Amino acid sequence: MTRSITILGATGSVGASTLDLIRRERDKWQVAALTAHQSAAELAKLAIEFDAQVAVVSDETCLPELREALSGTSIEAASGKQALCDAASRKVDMTVAAIVGCAGLAPVMAAIEQGGTIALANKEALVSAGDVMTAAVAKHGATLLPVDSEHNAIFQCLSGNDIDEVRWITLTASGGPFREWTQAQLDAATPKQAVAHPNWDMGAKISVDSATMMNKGLEFIEAHHLFPVGLDRLRIVVHPQSVIHSMVEYRDGSTLAQLGPSDMKVPIASCLAWPKRMETGCAPLDLPAIGNLSFFAPNEALFPATKLARDAVHAGGAAPATLNAANEVAVAAFLAGQIGFTQIAAIVAETLESGIGTAPASLEEVLAVDIAARQRAKTILETL
Repeated sequence: MTRSITILGATGSVGASTLDLIRRERDKWQVAALTAHQSAAELAKLAIEFDAQVAVVSDETCLPELREALSGTSIEAASGKQALCDAASRKVDMTVAAIVGCAGLAPVMAAIEQGGTIALANKEALVSAGDVMTAAVAKHGATLLPVDSEHNAIFQCLSGNDIDEVRWITLTASGGPFREWTQAQLDAATPKQAVAHPNWDMGAKISVDSATMMNKGLEFIEAHHLFPVGLDRLRIVVHPQSVIHSMVEYRDGSTLAQLGPSDMKVPIASCLAWPKRMETGCAPLDLPAIGNLSFFAPNEALFPATKLARDAVHAGGAAPATLNAANEVAVAAFLAGQIGFTQIAAIVAETLESGIGTAPASLEEVLAVDIAARQRAKTILETL
């Protein structure tokens, strides 16, 4: 049976992997909508290949290029924030939410309000608006399937089990490219070095988050909303090989772990085929070749981001949204060569200390906190 799908963020790494999987089972999918930020030419090419009904660029200045590239086809071209939300609101069997940053919040909410199935790859949705999003999921009867490899691993390990039986949920972290670096080396780290992840092929922003360990802090907050076992039952372990993607320990002492290659096609395929399985084309694990699997406690003295995230979710209110907004500002400044690597966490910490806003009760209030936190982070940035 053919299923319909919308991919928000089709030209990013998650979107590209999703479309690669759809190519393997092309007759099983009807692509309703594809979106991108500015990559009009690439988006048009994909829309034509997959016979999409509509293609949307969020940057309105790119609409003429998109229309030109789609001329002679029946594919609708649109642009802007509202068009993005309209695409997300389409009644489809699955929406893949892979827009990076808070730009993805409104489209994710639009998809949730349709009560469908959302494969969620947008960290910010649950980090900044966790309570608001989970309330909307319950209200509209939507289904959230986690795309992040760690949360997808937990989801698989919980399958068929009672969450009340869980003793620990362990998120594994690769440690990024700087895991064994000294403080002096971290102070001098460059953007080129930070985006060179040893295991995963990811975008620049998430690669920097991996290098600072902020990605694991954000995932800690996400896990709190996705798997409500209590903050005291969530922990992080550094696992450099990135073979075990996360683990769940039950009260009888049994620990279930999900293992797989370092390829986002695996968790994406888990969502696309859920509750079944599908071929991904990924090479099987060769455990003898891997040899050893090692584990370490996070070094929060050198990589304080995980502690900042843990403190933020414990504080609650506007703190998680503030953490995320400040981190986005700081990472962008680092990638632009404006600040040093270790100043990323420093800017986030100082922004959190500002105590911005109160607990947001709606998406509009979340976005207001986000704007205020960004302004504060930029003010701090200017002092550096």
